[in-house]
Amino acid sequence: MAQSQGVPWERWLSVGGSIVAPVTAISALLFYFGYVSTREEYLFFGLDVDTIGLTTQDFVMRSGQPLLVPLIVLTLVGAAAVLAGRRLRPWLLQHARRGAAVGAGLLLLGLVLLLAYPAWGQETYYPLGTPLLFALGATVTAYSLGLQQAPVPARVALWVVVAAAVFWANATVAQWSGAGLAREQAAHLHELAQVVVDTQERLYVRSPDIGESVLPAEEGQKFRYRYRGLRLLIQNGDRMFLVPCRPAGSGCVWRQGSPTLLLRQGEATRVQFLAP
Repeated sequence: MAQSQGVPWERWLSVGGSIVAPVTAISALLFYFGYVSTREEYLFFGLDVDTIGLTTQDFVMRSGQPLLVPLIVLTLVGAAAVLAGRRLRPWLLQHARRGAAVGAGLLLLGLVLLLAYPAWGQETYYPLGTPLLFALGATVTAYSLGLQQAPVPARVALWVVVAAAVFWANATVAQWSGAGLAREQAAHLHELAQVVVDTQERLYVRSPDIGESVLPAEEGQKFRYRYRGLRLLIQNGDRMFLVPCRPAGSGCVWRQGSPTLLLRQGEATRVQFLAP
């Protein structure tokens, strides 16, 4: 009787484990790609993302931008490959050995590129072309071996290579996405909130785009200096990260090499936010 009562609980635990494990894996992937993209974005402004203190949820929420295009492309390519495989299966069966040879050649070429990293690693498209070559070669080889009823362990190993290569390619896309967001933001800083900062002590900031003025000494006035020309890049708690904005036309842009200021809100500072 006790054994029959325990079976439903075991089933529920099994179902719960099968759900929690994929959710945890997906959350970890979202966190990683969000972190890679955000790190590259703020590194453009000379800021280490760990200094900001973003939470895991923040990185997960930021993962949509770098993953949107890869997910769409992978879905469309996967659907097209499945449809093509069904329609061309007789022809593929006849040329399975040739397909395996082509896939092995692509894998060999990818391995050559991987070993040539010291010479070609700085090329623009190397971080994306190399993993895509691995993914294509391993996919063609694994599919061709499957048509030939090859041993399962070999095919599983090739699909692991495909997964690792796709992960590498997505990480590269996440980096490019973060860098692209940073450049776009740097060219349109006028869309960010303006910040006017009053301080008790001089900040000694060396930037031609930050205006400093001395406030008149009045009774009860504890703030002595005012700084203009700053934009709010990001804020986390009482910490604000500000960047100077160089006037350009009807707006302003970020000057390369400009500093990023970390300012804490407190009694020693007074901050005014103005609409963009």
